Amino acid sequence: MENRRSDCEAINIDIVNSVKPNMPEINLMYELSDFFKVMGDSTRIQLLWALEQSEMCVGDLAVLLDMTKSAVSHQLKVLKTAKLVKSNKIGKNVYYALDDHHVKSILEKALEHIDE
Repeated sequence: MENRRSDCEAINIDIVNSVKPNMPEINLMYELSDFFKVMGDSTRIQLLWALEQSEMCVGDLAVLLDMTKSAVSHQLKVLKTAKLVKSNKIGKNVYYALDDHHVKSILEKALEHIDE
């Protein structure tokens, strides 16, 4: 007997069968969910928005967002782990920037959606 979790029968089985092969693997869905959890914090969005404008160090970001350096560093670590920002050490300072153009595109598309 087949292991079934759904407690209902499909109304439109042809639609279900045509959509099912296009669904991403469950592990990818979990990664996507984690991505949105990281993006779901207003402080991290502010940091990303600032870094979209210019590469910046922790101290400058702390002044810009009126936060402690420790709090900014913590959030940057989360963003770096999620591969949304990258770092570059110059002398004693570490400068952060968006990891790639996709991050900027995601921010712009999300804002465009909200502005509609």
